[in-house]
Parts: sequence; C-alpha cells; structure tokens
Amino acid sequence: MGGGRKEIVGIFLAYQEMHLFTFQYIKMTKILTFFLLLAISSTAIGQTIGRVNKKTKEFTVAADQKAEYTIFGYQYPNATTKKMICFSSSENMVREESPKCLLGAYFDTDRMKVGDKILYVGVAGTFARMKYVSGTGKSMLFYIPKSSFVIK
Repeated sequence: MGGGRKEIVGIFLAYQEMHLFTFQYIKMTKILTFFLLLAISSTAIGQTIGRVNKKTKEFTVAADQKAEYTIFGYQYPNATTKKMICFSSSENMVREESPKCLLGAYFDTDRMKVGDKILYVGVAGTFARMKYVSGTGKSMLFYIPKSSFVIK
C-alpha cells in the first residue's frame, strides 16, 4: 500500500509542477511583453525636442522640427497628474489639448503669447521643474520629462 501512495503523491507533485511551470511561463511572457512595449514607447515618447539655453535658462521648442512629437507639462512631477501645457507637431493634438491644458497647447514656443516664456528651474526626479512666466509677470510651475529636452 505504501507504494501506491507514493505513486499518487508523485503524480500529484508532477501535476502541480506542470501547472506551476505553465503559470510561470505565462507570467514571464507577460512581463517580457510589457518591458518590450515600455522600451518601444519610451523611445517614441522620449524624443529630445526642447532646448534650455544654459545662460538664460529659457526653454524653447523650435518651429522647424522634422520629427513628430508631443510633450506634456504636468502639474506635479508625475505623468498621471493634470496636464498643464502641451507642445505637439499634431494639429489635432494641439486643438484637442488646448482647452484641457491650463497654460495652453502649442506647436512651438514661438506660438505662445507675446512676452510669455518658460524658464528651467531645476530637477524633480525624472522631471524638470519649469516656470511659465506670462508677459504680465504672473508665473506658474509645471513639470516636463527630462528626456524631452537638452540643456545647451
């Protein structure tokens, strides 16, 4: 009788290992797929479109960009917070985001109101702290991903 019991236990353990392996395989496939999509999207999203002038600290997005781009500025250094400003090469994106973003949506910084500018203030994790300064002197902070610009 002891041999039959060992056989049943062995079959049960083999059954569990097979299902555990299948579960781990599915889980690993999902994880690898997620990281692949993350790498692809970060390459597409992580374009260096903006520039910060090293001397004046002024942030600009040039009008003559050849690549398609979209940069959002957020209320806090977290991409899940309220969108404050948008720069995009897409006319539809600018039109859709303009009423949603407190500071507006633009193709480039030259299209902002005369006298308005954006100044680089510092770093906040993977984001940069920026200050939108209006021509009247009022200012507001927002955050953009550091990968969206270079300092030159």
